[in-house]
Amino acid sequence: MKLSNRIILLPALAVYISVAGCAGNGNEKDSNNTSTAQNTPVREPLIISEETNLLLKDLSENGDWVNGREFPSLIKPSVVHDLLENNILVIDTRSIEEYSDGHIKGAINMDFTDLPGYFESGIKPFEYDRIIIVSSYGQVASYVTSLLRLMGYGNVYSMRWGMSGWSSTYARKGWFAGCSSDFQDQLEAKVNDKPAGRSIPELNTGKTTGEEIGMARFKHLFSEGLKNVMIDAADVFSNPSDYYVINYDRRDKYENGHIPGAVRYKPGATLSIVEEMATIPADKTIVVYCGTGHNSGFVTAYLRLFGWDARTLKYGNNGFMYDKMVADRGTLSWLPFTATDVNDFEVVK
Repeated sequence: MKLSNRIILLPALAVYISVAGCAGNGNEKDSNNTSTAQNTPVREPLIISEETNLLLKDLSENGDWVNGREFPSLIKPSVVHDLLENNILVIDTRSIEEYSDGHIKGAINMDFTDLPGYFESGIKPFEYDRIIIVSSYGQVASYVTSLLRLMGYGNVYSMRWGMSGWSSTYARKGWFAGCSSDFQDQLEAKVNDKPAGRSIPELNTGKTTGEEIGMARFKHLFSEGLKNVMIDAADVFSNPSDYYVINYDRRDKYENGHIPGAVRYKPGATLSIVEEMATIPADKTIVVYCGTGHNSGFVTAYLRLFGWDARTLKYGNNGFMYDKMVADRGTLSWLPFTATDVNDFEVVK
């Protein structure tokens, strides 16, 4: 018999049982105990599709990378430079025009949509000590790295800051051009609570194992391309209520000022936890942001894998409150992009 495609998970704390009511002094007319039992809220059961449950289980059994110490998997340009003569592979995901204009020595140019096939049959990925993904600003590389890590390629890393961190030539038209303080006077400090969501988007791949479901979703995301992966701060601030905005950062940074309506999700303790994931609405575009947009790139990939229409905010906080980040750097450990993050490494054409 075919299994139902939906599974209902009862929350562990859905119903409270008063021990005093069972083991008290025998007075069944105890008004306090009766009131407590009657007024205790009963939470609705969480509804999760069978395919989603199988995919979550498969990812958990393979190490739960998204809640592990290796998340996010970032590497500095200086480290990449020192490793160039070692057993590494650098994959440049920029356009062929950008790649031809200048790239890291030995780097190969790959289109985003071709990556799954390349990893499956073009190379033997685990023969390399590290595979480093490079993009213009680093955020696309974070998104790509997240997908490949979730596919099981545990030696893949995203180069922080992208080519902006490799050379000042790219930094001038990259991160330095993107950093902005245009919206820092519109921030709020109000703590916004998570909604009482009780479901996760349904996956309808038609597959029957977690591994098959994951592979179908990965191929779908790669075939979609990168068109709807990133979003500009101007679009979000023009009408924040159009989006469900996720702040993926420390509490003190969140409370120091965030996008109006943004809800904070704790790094390292949110992803793959079903109760937390279920609070993210499935009927709105999700915008994820952090300080630099690198961590949010990883998170965006994970959410899109499970069916959310998620976008990562371009340049993160750097894209809308840069001056404030610089001013508060000493107290809140912000990471504003500065000249100290830029190297002058050679590129080849």
